[in-house]
Amino acid sequence: MSDFSDLVAKAIQPSMTREEREAVYSVVRQAVLRLQEREALPPEDPRVALQRHLVEETIRDIEGDVARYQSLRKLEEAFAAQNAESKAAQNRPR
Repeated sequence: MSDFSDLVAKAIQPSMTREEREAVYSVVRQAVLRLQEREALPPEDPRVALQRHLVEETIRDIEGDVARYQSLRKLEEAFAAQNAESKAAQNRPR
């Protein structure tokens, strides 16, 4: 499943909107359904539920990674702004 996770993660960019990421996830879900149909697995087969669970788990993990990336980026921007303000305050005449 690691290769699958890597593939999905490569299709997602942190700069994408939530709607854009959902469109990618929709394509992934459809691809898994087509693979299941090709394998002719009956809907009650436990492998079907497992595959769907793994897809949703992968999506959840990727969304967590995106959220962490965005949070770190915002923290870095806030830190840079704070440093710039601190330098500006030091350079102001008193």
